[in-house]
Amino acid sequence: MRVALCAAFAVCAVTAVLPGAASARPAIEPMGGAAGSAGSAGSRVAGVERISVAAGGTQADGNSADASITPDGRRVVFSSSATNLIPGGAAGGERVFVRDRQTGQNSRMGTYDPLNPPVISGNGGYVAYPIQWVNNVRVRQYQVSTGGTASANCLAHSCNQPSLSADGSSLALVVFFRQPSPGQRVELHDGDGTSRTVAALGHTRSSLPSLSGDGRSLAYQDGQAEDVFVWNRTGDTTSGPIEGPAKAATLVQLSDDGSKVVYLSGADTYVHDTASGTAQLVTNVRGVAIDPTGRYLLYAPQGTTGPSSLTLRDLQTGTDETVSAQPASAGTDAVSSGGREVVFHSTADDIVPGDTNGVSDVFVRSFA
Repeated sequence: MRVALCAAFAVCAVTAVLPGAASARPAIEPMGGAAGSAGSAGSRVAGVERISVAAGGTQADGNSADASITPDGRRVVFSSSATNLIPGGAAGGERVFVRDRQTGQNSRMGTYDPLNPPVISGNGGYVAYPIQWVNNVRVRQYQVSTGGTASANCLAHSCNQPSLSADGSSLALVVFFRQPSPGQRVELHDGDGTSRTVAALGHTRSSLPSLSGDGRSLAYQDGQAEDVFVWNRTGDTTSGPIEGPAKAATLVQLSDDGSKVVYLSGADTYVHDTASGTAQLVTNVRGVAIDPTGRYLLYAPQGTTGPSSLTLRDLQTGTDETVSAQPASAGTDAVSSGGREVVFHSTADDIVPGDTNGVSDVFVRSFA
């Protein structure tokens, strides 16, 4: 398993990118900031849209969170306890919804409480999330166009942490088993009914699988050894640990094109290039997500575990753009291709006008 991506981590190039790097793109005014604040002179002003609203724009009457966005920025999946997001849609608990930003319509995906944030396929056609099923946890996959169940996984064991390919035909997940001793398998399930074990781990600490859009690459972590690996379907080969044996790492995400792996180590974020084996260092920040092309990194200040400000970094130019100056949270798959949109949730009431519901809402920040 530990076939190294380079002869030793010491010979892999690491390029430092400092938070104060010079900007090649103009700064933007933080949401809720007053005119004349940082970034106001000659800045471009990007739009922000509240996603957790009913079709007519009525604000949600319950908390909404855990959002992901498709690469084209059209569809957003999120969970919500709101009862008014769809006609006659009394929730009776937390539910999963998909909003089509083009049509302004919401669709509910299933009638179960999600145990973890839902994920959406790159084409916006499928949604998956784990649910409680008697004494086990199952992953259910739904077809967005119909709202119907596309698959139910792990009938004999518990499974969790789903990740979908771009067309929804491949699903990565973690299967937990109790016998002969507690452990887990990182598995890849394909639409033809076949499945394969990518990794078998003798513990149940999180492995966080992250699948590329073409379903050919899968990043995961060994949560006990604190190592990150990348599996490739071609030749069924595994490379890693990509961070080197001396570093403790936590996986954040594999970019949709499979070119970049984001992981946390110490107080820093690393963006590993799978082709060259080099790593780009972004110092003293907590990486949250990366866009599908691997160019734009969403991050929060280091030392924060809850809501905080969010910033989008162009890894090529070193430019930072403010996504939210107010306390906010985001997860993986929060950034669309080219860093054009970022989805997040916040309880702040001054991100958009007329926010009076007093609950957490989901927003999309768009950059021109």
